[in-house]
Amino acid sequence: MSPWNAPRAKLRCVPQVQLKLSIQRLRTLQQKKHALAKASRRSIADLLAQGRVETCRLRVEGLIQDDIGVEVLEVLELYCEKLQARFNMLDASTQYSGTEPDASISDAVCAIVYAAPRTELKELQVLRDILMHKFGRPFALSLLPTEPPPDTVPARLTSKLALYQPTPELVDLYLWEIAKGYKVEWVPESVASETAAAAAGEEDEDEDEGGEEDEDEDEGGEAEGEDGEDGDKGEGKEGGKEGGEQKESTKGKEAEGVKEKKLSPEEELAARFAQLKKV
Repeated sequence: MSPWNAPRAKLRCVPQVQLKLSIQRLRTLQQKKHALAKASRRSIADLLAQGRVETCRLRVEGLIQDDIGVEVLEVLELYCEKLQARFNMLDASTQYSGTEPDASISDAVCAIVYAAPRTELKELQVLRDILMHKFGRPFALSLLPTEPPPDTVPARLTSKLALYQPTPELVDLYLWEIAKGYKVEWVPESVASETAAAAAGEEDEDEDEGGEEDEDEDEGGEAEGEDGEDGDKGEGKEGGKEGGEQKESTKGKEAEGVKEKKLSPEEELAARFAQLKKV
């Protein structure tokens, strides 16, 4: 390994090259793990279709751990890119702050020094050695794995590096997503029971609403019947009134006709002469 206090040209070249190599290897390893995870999910779906649920759950636990490992690689790649973009700050850190990195890159340096041994990348471990040599032994000793982790290491990284046992609920949800992705008919017992309970609750609500609607309809029918009876009575009364008015008008017309039939004396004489002529 070339020390940081090598000749100036080599001093700037080696860390930059190592950062670039580390970023490339991190991306390659992520792609490899994604491909392996995809193949693993397919095999889990095949086992699930065969009914081997317990075996699938065990494999899903390993799959979850692999996903967390990929997230660690993504975080380390981000920090390497940060150091690459702010390499001037990294190069000038010891000139102004002694053995501590600048605040703008401190999280990236601490994350790489702390997490590099937990990865399988030689390029990242070489970069770690370069950073430890630059900032000195006390700085390197302050970032040794301890419990709890050092405060200088970002929490987003330490939370992913901590020992973790997936819960049964999380395992079942992972397995359910795999089943849906590969069109395997399988539903976790917890989800099935919740779905059944929700369906039963909806049926009860529908029955209650149906009973209330029937009662409302019965009450509405009774009210309509009462209104109909009242209407019939009212119509009968109105019909009687109209009949009486018609009778009165008829009598009036007959009386007028009788009055009209009464002849004058001259007309009576003319009528009598007409009858005499007929005789």
